[in-house]
Amino acid sequence: MAANTESSLLPERSLHLFKLLVEHFIEDGQPVGSRTLAKDSDLNLSPATIRNVMADLEDFGLLQSPHTSAGRVPTARGYRLFVDNLLRVNDLKSVEVETIANRLAPSGDFSELMKRTSSMLSDITQLAGVVMLPRSSKSTLQHIEFVSLSSNRVLVILVVNDREIQNRIINTDKIYTSSELQQVSNYLNELFAGKELTAVRKTIIEEMERMKDEVNELMQTAIHVAQRAFETDQEKQGSDDLFFSGQTNLMDVAELCSVDKLKKLFETFNHKRDVLHLLEQAINAEGMQIFIGEESGYEVFDNCSVVTSPYEVDGEILGVLGVIGPTRMHYDRVIPIVDITAKMLGFALNSKN
Repeated sequence: MAANTESSLLPERSLHLFKLLVEHFIEDGQPVGSRTLAKDSDLNLSPATIRNVMADLEDFGLLQSPHTSAGRVPTARGYRLFVDNLLRVNDLKSVEVETIANRLAPSGDFSELMKRTSSMLSDITQLAGVVMLPRSSKSTLQHIEFVSLSSNRVLVILVVNDREIQNRIINTDKIYTSSELQQVSNYLNELFAGKELTAVRKTIIEEMERMKDEVNELMQTAIHVAQRAFETDQEKQGSDDLFFSGQTNLMDVAELCSVDKLKKLFETFNHKRDVLHLLEQAINAEGMQIFIGEESGYEVFDNCSVVTSPYEVDGEILGVLGVIGPTRMHYDRVIPIVDITAKMLGFALNSKN
C-alpha cells in the first residue's frame, strides 16, 4: 500500500529516473550518480536537475547515499516501490521452461524430487534455492513396508498421501527374518493405513508400548520395529523440513561477502528456523510473496530478498519454494523462475498420484 501511495505522489519524471537508477544498480552494483542518469535517461535534463530529483527521492526514503559516495543506491523501501509498481517481469524462454520441466520430471522418490527442485532453482538463478517440505502432521499413511538388509539393519519404506515415498534405515535389537517383517508390514497396514501420520506415531509409541506385555509376539515385534521407524521419522522431520542448495553462490555477492555477514547467514541456513518461519508466513499468506531486506523481520536478511511461491496438489497448498539472494537481484528474471518452478513441482507431484 505504501509503495502504491508513493508512486502516485511522485512525478512521472522522478519515477522514470528512479526506475533507471534501480536497474543500473541491479546490473553493476555500483552507486549511481547524476551524470550516469543524465546520459542514459533521454530526458534532456542537466546533472544538477537530476541531483535535485535524487535528493527528493532520498527524502522519500527510496534512495540512500552509501558512505561518502556521490551516487545513490535503492533502500528496501525503494526496491518495494520498484517491484510493486515499476517492474516489468519477463517471460521465460521456451527452452528455459523446457529445462525446468525436464529437471522436475516426476520421480518415485519424493525427497529426491525436492532436492532436485532446490538444486535447479540454485543452478538457474545462481542464488540459493530452498524448498519447504509438506508438514508431516497433515500427511496420511498409505502403506508401510520393511525390508531386511543385513545383520540388524532394516529398510523402512513409507508411502504418504499416495505421492510421497520416504526411505530410511533403522537398526533393531535383534535380527528379523523377511517373513517376520512381511507379517509386521501386513499387520501395521491393516491397522493404520489411511490414518494421519501423527496419530499413527502417537499410538505406536505411547499406547502400544503400554500394552506390549499383554499382546502376542507378532504385536511385540510390530511395536519394536514401528517404534524405531517412527522415532527415526520424528528425528528426520526436525532436520529435513527444508532443502537448501547453492548457499555458496552468495559468497560472490559483494554486499554479502563480509566474513561477519556470511557467518551469520550460513548459521541461519544451518539452523533453518528463521528461514522456515519466513516460508510459513508465505504459505499462510498464499500466492507469491517477496520479502525485501528488513521486511523479513530478521536482521540477518537485511541485505537479502526472499522470493517465494507455494506449490499445490489438487488445489491444496502443500509447501513453499523460493530463492534467497541479495536485494540487488534480477527480480524480472527470478520471479517467473520461482513461479513456473512451483507450478512444475505441483504438476510433478500430481503426476505421481
